[in-house]
Amino acid sequence: MNLTQRILLAMAAAILLGSATQQLLLWPDIPSWLATTLSDGLAGGLFYVGGEVFVASLKVLVVPLVFISLVCGTCQLQGQTSLGRLSLKAIGLYLLTTAVAISIAILVAELLQPGIGIEMKAAADFTAPESQSLSQVFINIFPNNPVKAMAEGKMLQVIVFAILIGLAISRSGVHGERLTRHFNDWNEIMMTLVTLLMKLAPYGVFCLLFSLFAKQGLGVIGDLALYMVTVLLVLAIHALGVYPLLLKVFSGLDPIMFLRKMRNTQLFAFSTASSSATIPITLRTVEQRLGVSNRIASFTVPLGATINMDGTAIMQGVATVFIAQAFGLDLGLTDYLLVIATATLASVGTAGVPGVGLVTLAMVLQQVGLPVEGIALIIGVDRILDMVRTAVNVTGDATVSCIVANSENAMDKTIFNDRNAGPLDLQASKVETQS
Repeated sequence: MNLTQRILLAMAAAILLGSATQQLLLWPDIPSWLATTLSDGLAGGLFYVGGEVFVASLKVLVVPLVFISLVCGTCQLQGQTSLGRLSLKAIGLYLLTTAVAISIAILVAELLQPGIGIEMKAAADFTAPESQSLSQVFINIFPNNPVKAMAEGKMLQVIVFAILIGLAISRSGVHGERLTRHFNDWNEIMMTLVTLLMKLAPYGVFCLLFSLFAKQGLGVIGDLALYMVTVLLVLAIHALGVYPLLLKVFSGLDPIMFLRKMRNTQLFAFSTASSSATIPITLRTVEQRLGVSNRIASFTVPLGATINMDGTAIMQGVATVFIAQAFGLDLGLTDYLLVIATATLASVGTAGVPGVGLVTLAMVLQQVGLPVEGIALIIGVDRILDMVRTAVNVTGDATVSCIVANSENAMDKTIFNDRNAGPLDLQASKVETQS
């Protein structure tokens, strides 16, 4: 089987076996030794450790890969004019897709009304984080200690520092040329390391999902089924409708080919629920499967993993309407516009890690005067939805990368249109071609 099939099989087996384990643990007559083995030995032991090690193996690549790749890409830019134009295109598209995402989410949520009939109970406490001013958000983009920024995984600061180093190398003549070759060699080594880790993907995915469903199961859906359906529907509209439309209109590329080549990356994102942890896979797919030049991909992919939170914005839009309806509160047009603006700006500088959407959701609710404790009701199903919306986020990163690359004449359409291009699913593609 090819990589996609192996990952899908691992996901299905993990969800089935994990849910069965969770139901077995609820059985009143279960022997204590069996409960301990399933709970502590498997769900909280072997498979939990395996899943965490897999995610850690991906995360350990993120900072060095982003830094090295972005330095290589910046070295190829022709001065600050190219960098400024590239930045405006990428940031503008990311903010546009986020605003569109939350607008669609609010519209669909108003039509389906998932919160009507739900009795909101503040049974769990949720402490809202202290929100930062917009000026402080922009100040935090620039590092005062690049080593500390790398150690803490502050990606925007790492991006800024890498761009500065890349620009300095490009202006350093012979010395810069030597360093450029050195960074290019390191970039190839990091990509090879990503390929090696991908061979373990099905096992890591199984461990992650088994632990999740063994602890949480499918029973948390209950009254929140309509809320989940609403979120999933909007995510599908955005991933399968908005992104392909933007890709076709702004670049003329084939959306079907794009979605086919993004399958493995989406599965990785789904299993890890972390845009940041998926950066190595996304970057490799965008460059070697979609044909985007490194000088574009090295900038747009890490930036997108940091500021492009379309899936999270969709959740926030639906959740805002859901909580308002559950509490019987009415939101006007001004409130909805404020939600759109707040969620779009809140995505800037938000870490691409699991569960971060709940943190920014608290900020959105505060802006429109809704009770923050309403988040307690949706916490139970958020982890499942988080996996889906992360897959949408990385799809958006790749879409913007292709559009920007096409506009900068940095897109190899031969690679994009070649089903066999790139190493990610080469064997599978050959099999399909022969059949």
